Amino acid sequence: MHKVGIRPEIVDRVMARRGRLHIFNRIEAGRTASVVIDMQGTFCAPGGPAEVPLSRGIIEPINRLNRALRGAGGQVIWVNHANASTPRGSDWACFFDNFVAADVRARTIESLAPGGPGQEVWEGLEVTPEDTRILKNRYSALIPGSSPLERVLRSQGIDTLLISGTKTNVCCESTARDAMMLDFNVVMVSDATAALSDEEHRATLETIIQQFGDVYTVDEIAARLVPV
Repeated sequence: MHKVGIRPEIVDRVMARRGRLHIFNRIEAGRTASVVIDMQGTFCAPGGPAEVPLSRGIIEPINRLNRALRGAGGQVIWVNHANASTPRGSDWACFFDNFVAADVRARTIESLAPGGPGQEVWEGLEVTPEDTRILKNRYSALIPGSSPLERVLRSQGIDTLLISGTKTNVCCESTARDAMMLDFNVVMVSDATAALSDEEHRATLETIIQQFGDVYTVDEIAARLVPV
């Protein structure tokens, strides 16, 4: 996992602006969901078309986070990415046509096909029958049309999201930003998210804590959980 954290100058900036570093000192488990983003073969498998190598290093903290939240009465939601094939190639042509090189485009589209091997939750992650599993087709799981995540959260009375998975600075950050703007409480789990570099990972943590939510480790979250 990443070893970097929020820089002291960012901590000072946050303290000067709002007088405290952390926003959420109590996390009510019954109103909280662990939202695990894109921990699937496409992104986790060695040699996968969109491999994030450090994603394999956050399996243990994700499992530990989810065990703690389930035990306290909270919910776990697995959000995987999927794009359906169309006559143009994909239902997200803007992305695949412009941001993915031709030599990996077909492999990526095949891996992200609904029901394909790239959709499997990565090995070692603990999924229980009580967990919820949904698909998204854009970076953010909370923009209109991307997934049913918002409806699932509202229907269960969830107002706090613990976001883990990969990439920290892409799908995790996109979902976190939209969650805050939809009035959810957001916590980015710093030791249960992974990016392609330490710099990208830290940039997201610093952005989130300044403008969009809180940043905690798994252990810090567990210490603040209030059971049902």
